[in-house]
Amino acid sequence: MRAVVQRVSQASVTVGDVTVGSLREPGLVVLLGVTHLDTRQTAAVLARKIYHLRILAGERSCADAGAPLLVISQFTLYADTRKGRRPSWLAAAPGPVAQPLVDEFVAALRELGARVQTGVFGAYMQVSLVNDGPVTLLLEG
Repeated sequence: MRAVVQRVSQASVTVGDVTVGSLREPGLVVLLGVTHLDTRQTAAVLARKIYHLRILAGERSCADAGAPLLVISQFTLYADTRKGRRPSWLAAAPGPVAQPLVDEFVAALRELGARVQTGVFGAYMQVSLVNDGPVTLLLEG
């Protein structure tokens, strides 16, 4: 799994004209990509790491601050651009493999006590956010 984690002061994700998830307070946006070798354990370990990552104000984590997370699946995190000008998506797990693992990641966060909102898997989404800091990290699981 690969995650781009951004500290935000606010964020939202819409599908069409419908806002399906939003943060109206400081928290984290997690763009999450899944590859072929990922497992439920990968999802749980990465969820725990992100939930306890001390990147909020005052070196606090979402666990410490009770801050919300907005999780958005993003297969494009596994783009291979080494050849030519058209990215290859072969490293990204297909939807039937990836969706259950994204769901496992969200479930693992919720089991930890996290307040989580999500985008819609496989949908064309518009993501808006105000990156705070800016703080953006790339994590591999």
